[in-house]
Amino acid sequence: MPHHISDLSSPESVAIFRALASESRARIMEMLGEKDMNINELSNSLGLAQPSITKHIQILEEAGLVISDYLSGAQGMQKRCRKVHDRLVVDLAGKAKEKDYVIEIEVPVGLYTKAEVVPTCGLATRDRLVGVIDDPLAFAFPDRAKAEILWSGGGFVEYKFPNSLPASSVIESVEFTGEFASEAPGYANDYPSDITVWINDVEIGTWLSPGDPGGEKGRLNPSWWQDYMNQHGFLKMWRINDQGTHVDGQKISDVTIRDLDVQPWQATRIRIGIKPDAENQGGFTIFGRGFGSYEQDLCLRIHHSTRGGDLPDSVKKGQGK
Repeated sequence: MPHHISDLSSPESVAIFRALASESRARIMEMLGEKDMNINELSNSLGLAQPSITKHIQILEEAGLVISDYLSGAQGMQKRCRKVHDRLVVDLAGKAKEKDYVIEIEVPVGLYTKAEVVPTCGLATRDRLVGVIDDPLAFAFPDRAKAEILWSGGGFVEYKFPNSLPASSVIESVEFTGEFASEAPGYANDYPSDITVWINDVEIGTWLSPGDPGGEKGRLNPSWWQDYMNQHGFLKMWRINDQGTHVDGQKISDVTIRDLDVQPWQATRIRIGIKPDAENQGGFTIFGRGFGSYEQDLCLRIHHSTRGGDLPDSVKKGQGK
């Protein structure tokens, strides 16, 4: 089985060190290193109450060390936890390696450039709903630019991620991350949906969302947000390089970075939606910085090198954040 090894700079590792500065969380990571486990199994093994385990898992999720999914079990839906990395390497050199750079661009959920949605659908800012629930016209309202959550029973939304890389840059790989879930009327933990991502009109692959989780309020949701609405999703990462396309380290297609025509000084178009012929027509929900459980917008990271010479400091440090 291939190992997932991640290289981190010193600043990037701070959150991870904080997350592991607990004997209980360190023991959780050791146990997940052997196999995936649910909350009840971790609670029994460590002799800790389930609420304590849930809090520890949340901290590990926020540090990017653990990913959890809701899966069907003998006693209903269960939160199944798994580790993200097999090994972490922290770079203490203090500067980027020559000809090895990355930029990061975040785009708010409401700043889509195209939208074709179908009820049940809607969107909301941190303060209020935009327009009327289940009316696709709401997606054309000007204040949709401030939306931090949106949902649709089908169709798609599309975004443009700009970058100002110089023409000498060579794109090596891209990573697209966000918090996603299905879209059920109200919510439904068991409500599968085939959520597909396209980059520059190329279909890169589909992730099967297990449901539209509810029953537990999303950590970031504003106080006015009703309990019967979408609560939180799953933090997912699509990564495309020369070897193909992966979701959370699992290969899902043979589409490579060379198939996507990602170019310096051009916008990269990313579409999220449901194919008309998808087996699981469960819609999609996209959570932004102010909703759900992960405080981030849609994020595109572009790994690149240069054909010669060096890059200016402004590009070395990244852009869009």
